[in-house]
Amino acid sequence: MVRHVTDRDGDRYTRLIVAEFTTFFQWISYPLVPVLEWMQIPEAAQAAPALLVGFADMFLPAILASGIESELTRFVVGAVSLTQLIYLSEIGVMLIRSKIPVNFWQLLALFIIRTIITLPIVVLIAHFIVF
Repeated sequence: MVRHVTDRDGDRYTRLIVAEFTTFFQWISYPLVPVLEWMQIPEAAQAAPALLVGFADMFLPAILASGIESELTRFVVGAVSLTQLIYLSEIGVMLIRSKIPVNFWQLLALFIIRTIITLPIVVLIAHFIVF
């Protein structure tokens, strides 16, 4: 059986290549590293790109976080990426299909705002309840 690569698969491979083999997400995540260090997240430099790459693809945070040794950091990345997944797969699609005029940049802004709101909550849960 021959499997044909569709455009959607090509987009996924492109996002994976950009995340794995370029420094794009490293660059855009630099402002997040001091914030994660302030929140006492171990391996903040590795966790920062994994927190922002969730906008590109739903599986990329897990791929980028696979090299992180700290369980606390992996929990934070996993929980934040789960909320990002829920946003993009449910609420983002609902906004696009509604009659509300929303463009790409507004969706990106909402994604970042939701990540900023979710991150401290997940970090508090990680520090005081889970670990």
